[in-house]
Amino acid sequence: MTLIDTSAATTGGPALTQERRLVTAIPGPRSQELLARKSAAVAAGVGHTAPIAAVAAGGGVVVDADGNSLIDLGSGIAVTSVGNAHPKVVEAVQRQAAQFTHTCFMVSPYEGYVAVAEALNRLTPGDFPKKSALFNSGAEAVENAVKIARKATGRQAVVAFDHAYHGRTNLTMALTAKAMPYKSGFGPFASEVYRAPMSYPYRDGLSGPEAAAKAISVIEKQVGADNLAAVIIEPIQGEGGFIVPAEGFLPAISQWCTANGVVLIADEVQSGFARTGAMFASEHFGIVPDMVTTAKGIAGGLPLAAVTGRAEIMDAAHVGGLGGTYGGNPIACAAALATIEVFETEDLSDRAREIEALMLSRLETMQAADPRIGDIRGLGAMIAIELVDPATKAPAAALAGAVAKRCIAEGVIVLTCGTYGNVLRFLPPLTIGDALLSEGLDVVAAALAAEVAA
Repeated sequence: MTLIDTSAATTGGPALTQERRLVTAIPGPRSQELLARKSAAVAAGVGHTAPIAAVAAGGGVVVDADGNSLIDLGSGIAVTSVGNAHPKVVEAVQRQAAQFTHTCFMVSPYEGYVAVAEALNRLTPGDFPKKSALFNSGAEAVENAVKIARKATGRQAVVAFDHAYHGRTNLTMALTAKAMPYKSGFGPFASEVYRAPMSYPYRDGLSGPEAAAKAISVIEKQVGADNLAAVIIEPIQGEGGFIVPAEGFLPAISQWCTANGVVLIADEVQSGFARTGAMFASEHFGIVPDMVTTAKGIAGGLPLAAVTGRAEIMDAAHVGGLGGTYGGNPIACAAALATIEVFETEDLSDRAREIEALMLSRLETMQAADPRIGDIRGLGAMIAIELVDPATKAPAAALAGAVAKRCIAEGVIVLTCGTYGNVLRFLPPLTIGDALLSEGLDVVAAALAAEVAA
């Protein structure tokens, strides 16, 4: 029996009824059937957060094979920012698929790839000549950004930060800070990768300039500017816990990089494309990176990633040094162009700021009644709460996991994150309605309150 039965819901993007609806317990029988097949057929290392078999999604909901409709506060980890199956994206994909699905841009170039590069060169921070190269995933973009920086500078060392997440390939695992589940047992890792302390206002108590001075001191003493090709940083950290650096931290790091001929790479894979209330999070901090890596929200759910940077840096790699069979696939490029049009014509950066105001108001009310919410942070529709022991600020990872699990059981998809596993992150689609978002936060508040009594 097939599980892909959408008779319980209207298929296609935002045409889905925008409601939380529980027809069965989660997981329902059809979802359980798929999960059993997954267990038998899929490698055990591939986990999942919500125990459902998704059959449709759009607007702010995901519908499962049992007819349950869950409020989506995860967006496939910040991917479906324009809403799942947005009609303009669907139409662009269908049109391109009917023309051709692949030639390999390195064999037979096509306009879609060039048009995406032109859009990225226009949209990313910096008023200077830029060029772009397209890839498949955020990790692949990060790997290539490091390659380009090394070639451009003739240096080898790379600095990443505490709490960083940059991917699951060998080099990006080396850049990533968290051992479990991303690195443990998978070494040895790529060499010439070093780590500096990150500004973490809730825990380090330092101002931005103080935190930057501490990081720069570590870099200068343990690496040396003359050996350093690049500093890579998430302007707002993602998996590390949605950590927003203190004011002045990023400008100080940027200024040091410029003064020492070090390439500053902003990893905007999770924070880019209107997610934080600006097209790129770097804009909030007044920094202009030399290179920007993007993926996730770039193409409305299709696999696409990019490196965009100063033209003279991007041109450092020799012909044939960059590329890949599927990088800049024509269907993904069509989706990206449609997605970028939606971001701009529907002013989703402004919508992200509206979502921020709604979420902060609700979460601050929750915090006033519950001291286990130690910190609320983030920008736009990239907001998190850090759960702690109120007496000691010790991370409350078990609590975060229990709340997320309870939320999913009640029909709201919530994700955890953080180096200590104690952060609940909220990444709703920017197309979600206020009423649906408010209901989702009601469920979060109830789940947190229920864990007091448990």
